[in-house]
Amino acid sequence: MILVTGATGNAGGAVVRALLDAREEVRALVRAGSESKLPRGAEAVVGDLNQPATLSDAVAGASAVFLLSGYQGLGEALAEMRRAKVERVVLLSSSGAPGGDMTNAVARYHILSEQSVRESGIPWTFLQPNSFMTNTFEWIPQLREGNVVRAPFADVAIATIDPDDIGAVAAKALTSSELEGRSLRLSGPESLYPADRARILASVLGRELRFEPQSNEAAREEMNAAMPAEYVDAFFSFFVDGTVDETTVLPTVREILGREPGSFKHWAEAHAAAFR
Repeated sequence: MILVTGATGNAGGAVVRALLDAREEVRALVRAGSESKLPRGAEAVVGDLNQPATLSDAVAGASAVFLLSGYQGLGEALAEMRRAKVERVVLLSSSGAPGGDMTNAVARYHILSEQSVRESGIPWTFLQPNSFMTNTFEWIPQLREGNVVRAPFADVAIATIDPDDIGAVAAKALTSSELEGRSLRLSGPESLYPADRARILASVLGRELRFEPQSNEAAREEMNAAMPAEYVDAFFSFFVDGTVDETTVLPTVREILGREPGSFKHWAEAHAAAFR
């Protein structure tokens, strides 16, 4: 039995699907009321990583756990997993973690989560992916209003990754010891500017989309309305100051899965209905 936390999110959902496709037994940790979002075949269990006392049923009998970063009760949750004799943990970390910058709020919570997992004594694998292709869903409200897409960091090309590829790598790490003790930086197969993604999406949708870059000032104002200021500063550090490299295309997915990671065009075709 493999426990997947964040099982209704973009990455956790992909892990659940990959494990079910591999005919593994999957237990999905969810919040009350979201059980119906799981695919058929996954066992739902209600719990909260911020409240480790709620996890005893979830971890009982689990051989491996897919774990998210950033939870306040992570150390206690890991202690609960160790008591339950969990054999391995696969942690979803970040491209910002390898730099070790504890002044960056986003990098810091991933770094601290990796540290907690190391200190738990449970064998581990860290996944450190680039930005997700699913971040493009943020454009949907704009596309409902017209054909103009505005986005920040327009001069930064990113090799975004399909969460399904993260799920496939995670499934391999959860079901064997082959990837234990490794920190895996993951990217997609091509480095694209936001304007490139808009062009590809336009072709898939059959719409004449126009991309307009956001100024840093406008982007900061919009982001400040949606997240804490320290996180806004963190993303500006990553993509304006260039403290993280998400431009370089990495071979990791191909080396682990024996195939190329999915392209943005393939992802857009698979999710075109969401943009219509």
